Amino acid sequence: MPYNYMPVSVSLTDRRCLVVGGGKVALRKIETLLDYGSAVTVVAPEVEDKIQYFGDSGRIRLEKREYCSPEAGNYRLVISACDDLAVNRRVSDDCRRSGTLVNVVDQPSLCDFIFPAVVRRDCLSAAISTDGKAPFMSGHLRMILEDVFPAHWTRLMPLAARFRKMVQERWPDDMHQKTVCYSQFLEADWKSLLKEKNPTAVDGELERMLEPRADKPEGVPPIDEPADS
Repeated sequence: MPYNYMPVSVSLTDRRCLVVGGGKVALRKIETLLDYGSAVTVVAPEVEDKIQYFGDSGRIRLEKREYCSPEAGNYRLVISACDDLAVNRRVSDDCRRSGTLVNVVDQPSLCDFIFPAVVRRDCLSAAISTDGKAPFMSGHLRMILEDVFPAHWTRLMPLAARFRKMVQERWPDDMHQKTVCYSQFLEADWKSLLKEKNPTAVDGELERMLEPRADKPEGVPPIDEPADS
């Protein structure tokens, strides 16, 4: 059976995105787009105070007016979050005619994409989706993931990225040593190490993990470092 939505990570940096609507739901979507560096335009006759602030401060382009068909087709990604079903449908139709990806809040039949529940820890993203069919479950599972990836992972992930580069430079062609290094990183008590906030101790631990070892950790398969692609 084919699935409705394929999980995929997309860069929206400097991409032109349109949000139709100026209420609290639209605000949440705007804040999400800004978190990912999008160039956001908002079209709505009336807007929340914070949306007005974003417009006044230049963080978004704010046009306080009604939506004009078929302008949505001029953008790379569109979110319609207004209370008028006819407007939402018109935005969706305009996007689909032009091939622009569209999300209409709470109306899956008018959507090309949906927003998963996301936990972010620096470069780590953990997302949960129910294809829009049971979003309360996504929210519940997100809270579970908050415990799976506690706050110190925000500091851990940049270390993991730096350590990978160190391993590649030290052992560019030695898969065995790469596997040993990564397994030691994964087994370390990072919560305690990071709690002490001692960069010298952390750097020393990373250097120790890079030292050659002849033995292979039991139960650890070879790590071939596939890209996240």
